[in-house]
Amino acid sequence: MLEISKKTNLLEQKSYKYQLQDVIEPNLYRDVYSYTDVPRVPFNHRRVPMGMPEEIWITDTTMRDGQQSVEPYTVEQIVELFKLMSRLSGPNGIIRQTEFFIYSKKDREAIEKCRELDLKFPEINTWIRASKEDFKLAKSMGIKETGILVSCSDYHIFKKLKMTRREAMNLYLETVAEAFESGIRPRCHFEDITRADFYGFVVPFVNELQKMSKDAGIPVKIRACDTMGYGVPYTEVALPRSVPGIIYGLQHYSDVPSEMLEWHGHNDFYKAVANASTAWLYGASAVNCSLLGIGERTGNIPLEAMVFEYASLRGTLDGMDTTAITDIANYFKTEMGYDIPPMTPFVGKNFNVTRAGIHADGLLKDEEIYHIFDTKKILNRAAGVMITMTSGLAGIAYWINENYGLSGDKAIDKRDPLVLALKSWVDTEYENGRQTMISDIEVEEKIKENTHDSGFPTLLS
Repeated sequence: MLEISKKTNLLEQKSYKYQLQDVIEPNLYRDVYSYTDVPRVPFNHRRVPMGMPEEIWITDTTMRDGQQSVEPYTVEQIVELFKLMSRLSGPNGIIRQTEFFIYSKKDREAIEKCRELDLKFPEINTWIRASKEDFKLAKSMGIKETGILVSCSDYHIFKKLKMTRREAMNLYLETVAEAFESGIRPRCHFEDITRADFYGFVVPFVNELQKMSKDAGIPVKIRACDTMGYGVPYTEVALPRSVPGIIYGLQHYSDVPSEMLEWHGHNDFYKAVANASTAWLYGASAVNCSLLGIGERTGNIPLEAMVFEYASLRGTLDGMDTTAITDIANYFKTEMGYDIPPMTPFVGKNFNVTRAGIHADGLLKDEEIYHIFDTKKILNRAAGVMITMTSGLAGIAYWINENYGLSGDKAIDKRDPLVLALKSWVDTEYENGRQTMISDIEVEEKIKENTHDSGFPTLLS
C-alpha cells in the first residue's frame, strides 16, 4: 500500500510487512563472517537516501561501557568527569545523556553526587539487567530511562541464550513490558546488529516494540549496537554490515523516528567514527560515545571526535566548550593515571606537535600551513615542535618562540645566533650516537648557558 512518509513527506510503497522468521538453524552469515578469514564486505548496489535529522546529539557511556575496560573509577573521579562533560556539552545539551550502572553502592553514590550538582546536561540514565528487581531499583532512584540488553544476532540467540528467535523475542517483550509497568522509558540495546538477520528478526521485533510503545504511551528507544565493529559506512553495501541500510530500514520498515534512533559502535576495524557520522547522515539523531574512546577491546566511538564531527556537519559548535576536552585529557593523565597514546587526535601529547624541520619551517612562517586549525583557541593547546635530529633551524626557532612567548619584534628567526648555537649542539648530540629526542628541560638549560655565558642576547629576563 501507499503511505505518506513522515521522513520524506512523499508517497512511498510499504506493501510488505516483515514477519519473524523463526529458523531452525542459526544464520551466521558464513559467507561474510567465516571467522578463519577477514570479514568480507558484500555489495548489493542498493542505494538508500541520505536524510540527516533536524536535530542530532551525542550520548555518553563513559561510566558504563568505558568503565568496563579499565580500573573502576572512584566516585570522586566520576563526579569530576561528569562536571567536565557538562561543561563540554554546553547550554544546548549537545551531549544529551550519560549512562551509569546501579548495581553497587558506589554506582548509586556516584549518581547521587552527580545529581547534587544540579546540572541540566547530560541527563543521567542507567543500564540494568532485565529483571524486575533492577527495574524497581531504577524507579526508586527516580531514573526516567534505562538501557535494556536485547541481543539480536543468531550468534547470541542460539549460541549464548540457547533459544530460538521466537523465544528470545518473547523474553525481550516481557522485559520491556516490565519497564513500562515501572513507568520507565526502555532503551533497547540491539546487541550485535551487524551480524543479525535484519528482516527476519530485527524489523519484526522492532515492529512489536512499536505496537507496545503505542499501547503504553511510553516511547521506546532503539540503540543499534555494532558490538564487534563490523559495520561499514559505504553506500550500496548489503545488510547486515551496511550502516546506512540499518538506519534506513529501521525508519522505513519500522517507523522509528530519528529522535528514537541511536548508534553505538566499536572500533575493531578503525571505522567507529566514520560509522557514527554515517548513522547521523542517514537518520539517527544520537550517537553513543565514551571519553577518549575508552571501552571494550579497541574501544568505543571517541566522544571528542564526534564533537568535531558535529561541528563539521553543522557548521557550528552550538555552544560546546571544546577547551574542556583538553582538561578532560589532562584529568585522565594526571588524576587517573591513564596513558593516552601520544598520537591520539585532539588529546594526545603529540597531536599538534611536529618533529620535522620542514614542517617547523612552515609553522614559523604561518602555523596554518601545517596546522589543522587554531588549537590554541579551540582546545587551549598551542602548536608545538619537538627537538630531534630532524628539527632543523626552523624547529629550534619555533620552539624558542613558542615556549618563551616571543612574538612580533621579539620573535627570533632561524638565523639568530642562539638558534645556530643550539643547532650545533643538537647535531653533536646525534653524531655522538644519541637516539632519543631532546627534552624541554635540556633545551632550556642549554639556552641558559648560551644566553648568559656566551654573549648571546638574554631571552629569559
